[in-house]
Amino acid sequence: MDITTNTTEPMEISNEEDAPTLFNEGTFRLYLPKDKKNLECRFYENEFPELESLVMVNVRNIADMGAYVSLLEYNNIEGMILLSELSRRRIRSIHKLIRVGRNEVVMVLRVDQEKGYIDLSKRRVSPEDIAACEDKFKKANAVHGVLRHLADRKGLYLKELYEKIGWPLYRKYGHAYDAFKLALREGEAGVKDPFEEIEIPDEIKTELKTYIRRRLAPKPVKIRADIEVSCFTYEGIDAIREALFAGMACGGENTAIKVKLIAPPIYTLSTMSLEKDAGIALLKKAIDTIEESITPKGGKMEVKLAPKAVSDKEETELQAMMDRLARENLEVGDDDDGDDYDE
Repeated sequence: MDITTNTTEPMEISNEEDAPTLFNEGTFRLYLPKDKKNLECRFYENEFPELESLVMVNVRNIADMGAYVSLLEYNNIEGMILLSELSRRRIRSIHKLIRVGRNEVVMVLRVDQEKGYIDLSKRRVSPEDIAACEDKFKKANAVHGVLRHLADRKGLYLKELYEKIGWPLYRKYGHAYDAFKLALREGEAGVKDPFEEIEIPDEIKTELKTYIRRRLAPKPVKIRADIEVSCFTYEGIDAIREALFAGMACGGENTAIKVKLIAPPIYTLSTMSLEKDAGIALLKKAIDTIEESITPKGGKMEVKLAPKAVSDKEETELQAMMDRLARENLEVGDDDDGDDYDE
């Protein structure tokens, strides 16, 4: 039942099919019930995944025949990882191979659309496949989050947003995420607005771009490397200090390089960068500079941890280790002072 009206007063509605259709600028229907069914939709235009494609699933239940899972990119429709498709090796315990609540990358073996059967395989997925699928899912999930936020804020049908915005961008750009990232560069020379040909109200377009900037704008990534620098010649400490300062000088105004002492002779280098690869390249340059400075003076430099992007958890663990070492050094110092005092 379609009703054109300007009111947004709540109405008693038994189900979605009976829901009155309210129009927002003549383009999108407004959803009135509070059960949030309007926020349900698959990520991609195809209702079911293609054979031999890789999908991300969440393990719901483990049975004798295999594991029942939900296909996260396809509105949580059910599938099954057959017991024989869990591992190439002999299965001693299914619970050691797969756990309830964990996300897994699997390959689609069979799709029966009429009966709703989807057979999946975990053992046919390579490590390279896992990395590619996780990257694709991460991007698609970001797109889904943006569109779902818009649907929730405006009381719209998420499926309609996909039909008018998401899926057309997937078709044109290969991935809607790439179009969203392009929208962040709007205003740059030669950059075309990816939403220019999308027929949606200006109000919706403006809010969509605003949330894309808030959600997907590049965030600084912390890059870290651990090195061992030593010099036992006459210049010793001065040579080490000079080499470390030379490495720090490789940084720029917005990409400063910091050096911290973990425990002699181990140092950690770190920088913040909007581009992970650029940050890694910068620390590699700093490490080369340190080696070029310390080597002629009889010292040496060894990389203990190659430059890599680090998580907050890893940084917390590093700080905890540094605090522990500081306490141990303090305790040793106290013991020495005590001995001197006794004498």
